[in-house]
Amino acid sequence: MLNRIVIMGRLTRDPELRRTQSGTAVTSFSVACDRDFKSQSGEKETDFIDVVAWRGTAEFVSKYFAKGRMAVVEGRLQIRDWTDRDGGKRRSAEVVADNVYFGDSKRDSGGDYGAPSYGAPPAAGASSAYGAPAGRAPAAGFGGGSDFAELGEEDGELPF
Repeated sequence: MLNRIVIMGRLTRDPELRRTQSGTAVTSFSVACDRDFKSQSGEKETDFIDVVAWRGTAEFVSKYFAKGRMAVVEGRLQIRDWTDRDGGKRRSAEVVADNVYFGDSKRDSGGDYGAPSYGAPPAAGASSAYGAPAGRAPAAGFGGGSDFAELGEEDGELPF
């Protein structure tokens, strides 16, 4: 069976970082996603999708994302049944995020949310600003510079 979902939209509120009783980080937020088509009245409609992130992804989102920031969320759809205060049966759908990436640059977002700049190399064990795994340099042209140095023939053996 396959249950994968990718959504892109703006956060409708600041992420809320919490911890379970065992200390596991969890954050929840909502993403506003515009539909690709207009309604019969000629207006674009928007879906508001609830997202939950756990552990390192939760800490990353709470640290670098804020209301209005564009996010790309990759994960799975989860349906939860629950009972409201009045004893009524309810059902909720949410995305459980595996990965969250920036969908805009700091320049486009209108503010500096404390995220590292695109050209800066990531700290050891951390994700870079655009979601690439740690230790990998930005693609050529992506960050405006390169962290690679050309090796001449006199440099001897390759460093890997």
